[in-house]
This record gives sequence, structure tokens and C-alpha cells, in this order.
Amino acid sequence: MPVDNKIYDSLPDPVILLDDERNVVYANRAARELLDCGAHGGDLAISVRHPAVLDAIDRLREGAGEFIAEISFPVPVERTFELNAMRLADEGLVALSNKPDLQAVRDVLFFRDVTQAVRADQMRVDFVANASHELRSPLAALLGFIETLKGPAIDDEDARERFLDIMEREAHRMRRLIDDLLSLSRVEANEHVRPRGQIQIASCVRAALDVLKPRAAREGMNVVTDVPTTLPPVIGDNDQLTQVLHNLVENAIIHGRAGTDITVTAEAIERIPDSGRAGVAVHIRDRGQGIAKDMIPRLTERFFRVDPARSRSVPTSSTGLGLAIVKHIIARHRGRLTIDSNLGEGSTFSIYIPSE
Repeated sequence: MPVDNKIYDSLPDPVILLDDERNVVYANRAARELLDCGAHGGDLAISVRHPAVLDAIDRLREGAGEFIAEISFPVPVERTFELNAMRLADEGLVALSNKPDLQAVRDVLFFRDVTQAVRADQMRVDFVANASHELRSPLAALLGFIETLKGPAIDDEDARERFLDIMEREAHRMRRLIDDLLSLSRVEANEHVRPRGQIQIASCVRAALDVLKPRAAREGMNVVTDVPTTLPPVIGDNDQLTQVLHNLVENAIIHGRAGTDITVTAEAIERIPDSGRAGVAVHIRDRGQGIAKDMIPRLTERFFRVDPARSRSVPTSSTGLGLAIVKHIIARHRGRLTIDSNLGEGSTFSIYIPSE
């Protein structure tokens, strides 16, 4: 029974039909875009040089009724596909209705795009590896000090006090990391469900600064605020937006310079960038060393460090998850996070939350 090629062109995944001589009977629109090949005619090897594809056809010719392989195309953007190659039995041979001059279809190559699944799995592997590394470091320190206190320093009172202080800090660091991991997991689980309630962003700012102003003072920084009480309410989760502001102000304290100001300002805006909806913007600016432009897109990755030297200067209270949590909470609120930074001048983190 003839098959109209419009059916194949409507499919989102690439499909290539071959005759018994490996000539292209038809390549649908998705296949032509992916492989830059013609719609029909000519040996497949002329346009598709991927060894796994050609190997799949050889396997079919050797008697395999079906062959499955995972293949990647690196350009223009790396994409991964699951290739399903099938050979039709004689009674299943078909021809295209508008190409009667071509031979009947013998082999079918179907490319299922699994790029997102592969990336998600790699992110999971990287996440587990990074989390394991981050937990292993304080745990190793704890075990080392315990071993020392039970051995050489068992009667050394000064060493005991010093080591117990360090052990306490490391234990708090592990607890903070676990708390952040659980928080990130909860945020990701509910990211697809937008909050419904209306809240005042000014109250979130006050709640975050009540906790962090004393810490900023200890670091020799002053927090300056300009958050009008007349701001319109936004659609949001009060606890989550307080956490966002806490994380961003804490980040400013960590990376700011002693003797400088951290400014927190808010304003009503008629149009959120790339959204068109009205809302409220909050800007947190520090006067730290700044961040290189090419590093900014990676700042919200889990456990990402700008550079080794800088990561060594970050206090042990930092888990490397704060900005990842911010990104996912803002995504849940259908808002936007922007980062602007200049080396030697500092950074400004801005969040935009819709009010409708």
C-alpha cells in the first residue's frame, strides 16, 4: 500500500526510508534538517557519514530484523538520538504514492531525540558526584579529629578545645549542605506549580535582612535599603521568596568587601524583561571583586565555583547551592533572574516577580 510522504513530514523526529540498495527512498523534513540530506535519491553514505548509522544498515543486511544504537551529532549543537533501524519483510514493503519510479522501502531508520534525557541523566550523575565530594570533605575532617582526640591528643586540653570548635563548624557545614539539598529537591518537585497567593515583597526583604544585617556588620559591611512600602503585591510564596532574598544577600556578604555597602532596592515595573507582565523588581548589589562575563551563565549551576582560588576564600558556611535554589524558585514564580557584574566593581543580582 503506498504511503504519502506528508505523513512522514509531520513527524517531529527524523525518519529515513531506504531501498534494498541503501538508496534514500525518502527523508522526512526533520531528517533533512538534522543531516542536511536530500529528500530522496542517492546512496545514504553520501550524506550520512556517521559510522553507527552505516553499521546499523550493515547489521540489517546481515539478517538482523532490528538494530538499536545511541548516536550523537556534535554540530551545530550536540544532540543525542536513539537510532532504531528496522528491515521490512517482503510482505511489508511499501512505496511512496508520489514517487512510483523509486524502489519499494526495505529499511526504516527512525531517530528518537533523547538529548534532554541524556543531559538530565548526566546532571544527576554530576550532582551525586558533587554532593558526595562536598559531604566527604567535612566528614573526613571530623573523622580525622576524632581519631586524634582518641589518640595523641587524648590528654591535651588545649587541642581538645580547638579541635572541638573545628568539628562543630564542620558538622554545621554538613547540616547546612543537607538542608540545602533537601530544599533544592522540594523546590524542583513543585517547580511546575505556580504559587497562587498574593504577598508583599517588602515583608520578605525585611525578614531576610533581620537575619543577615548582624552578619554583614561583623564582616565590616553596611546594608542600605530602598524598598518602598507602597509596592504592589506579587503572586508568590512568602517563605520561598524570603529564602531567595536571604540567599542573594548572603551571597553579597560572602563576596563583598569590608568597608563597602550592600544595597537592596526594589521598584514596581510595568513590564518584566522577556515577559511583558507587570511586577516588582528587587536588586541586590555588592562591591566585591566581580565576576568574569563568561562565567555568569554558570553561576546558578549546583556547586559551581568561579575559580579554585576564589572558592578557597568562600566561607565553609557556603554550600554552593544557594544560587541554584534561587534559580528554581524564581522559575516556579514565573519570574526572572538577571546577573550583571564587572570585574573590580562588584555584582548586581536582580529578581523580577510578576504581580498578575
